[in-house]
Amino acid sequence: MNHLPDCPAPAKLNLFLHVVGRRADGYHLLQSAFRLVDWGDRLSFERRADGAIVRLTAIPGVPAEADLVVRAARLLQRETGCRHGAAIALEKRLPMGGGLGGGSSDAATTLIALNRLWGTGLDRARLATLGLQLGADVPFFIFGGDAFVEGIGERIAPLALPPAWYVIVAPGVAIPTAQIFAAGELTRDTVPIKIADFAASTTRNDLQAVACAHYPEVGAAIDWLTQYAPARMTGSGSCVFAQVASEADAQHIVGACPSRWRAWKAKSLSRHPLHDWLD
Repeated sequence: MNHLPDCPAPAKLNLFLHVVGRRADGYHLLQSAFRLVDWGDRLSFERRADGAIVRLTAIPGVPAEADLVVRAARLLQRETGCRHGAAIALEKRLPMGGGLGGGSSDAATTLIALNRLWGTGLDRARLATLGLQLGADVPFFIFGGDAFVEGIGERIAPLALPPAWYVIVAPGVAIPTAQIFAAGELTRDTVPIKIADFAASTTRNDLQAVACAHYPEVGAAIDWLTQYAPARMTGSGSCVFAQVASEADAQHIVGACPSRWRAWKAKSLSRHPLHDWLD
């Protein structure tokens, strides 16, 4: 096996996101429910014998050295002593700075796929530990299912959720995560909830008010989508989403989206498409 074509890197939605504290090193302590959806980026991998990691797809504003895909490949090489390289192509569908976990999902798919292509043999737990070095959301995508996430993203517990359809709206702004977390007005002391109480709890996205204050288009998108169903921001933004009753409802709302924004329908995924590639 020298080639792995068309490997999905699905988006995630934060059904809620609470900031419950802050560590001494500055990292924020979070609680969130993460949900995979059937829309995202796609990657292809071809093994190289020379050890080189070659990105075949240019991404505006993201040099290869900073790309999480390239960094993930090199991290796996370094940690396993693998002498193989890879040529990697990326079809970027998810908007950057959208809060959908696109870069983290791309990195997770890279780790999972190259672990298989190179035969490096790491199990899910070891790969997730590596992924945390790349970003707090990467372990979730390697875990590969709906989850209740705590800490800085490293504490992951399975979460049983019924299937659902969503509408996701991108209001056309890219929000740097660090900017939102650094804001002085950010609430950092939300009372933690227990996983067993999640369904009955009143939740929100603690980052949403800050993002809306700095990027009014986010608030405008939430207001528009709320005409159809309760809407909120995912992650640190800028994308917003709403759960709807059916695919037909989702398609109708997508068709009504103002032309200055982009909208998609998406269905929940019970498991990551590459879940069975790991033990």
